[in-house]
Amino acid sequence: MKIIIINGPNLNLLGKREPEIYGDETFEDFYFLLKKKYNTIELQYFQSNIEGEIISKLQETGFTYDGIILNAAAYTHTSIGIGDAVKAISTPVIEVHISNTFSRESFRHQSYISPNAKGVIIGFGLKSYELALKAFL
Repeated sequence: MKIIIINGPNLNLLGKREPEIYGDETFEDFYFLLKKKYNTIELQYFQSNIEGEIISKLQETGFTYDGIILNAAAYTHTSIGIGDAVKAISTPVIEVHISNTFSRESFRHQSYISPNAKGVIIGFGLKSYELALKAFL
């Protein structure tokens, strides 16, 4: 099974950025443990702060991978382009968010990804990624 995690803007700052919301663990540390725990899965990781790079990665992997775990971060609420890319590909996408976006500012309640995602996992911290991975299994 081949799965990729695609993270959007500012998620490269996990462990430093707003630890009261996002925790104090870096994504790289979490990803290392996830790969170790699910070592029979070909798990890859991509992060970009640039919308077009995220769209390109969705298009690149969206016809050959078994699953995509996507945390588009702030682009979730603003990017019609990322939403359209999710709709255009055949690989199923699970949208994840570390925080409960519905307990935050009202602009975070809108997602351009959700209507085209296989499912949405919100608010379980970094565990959201593992829950998405288990959903693909």
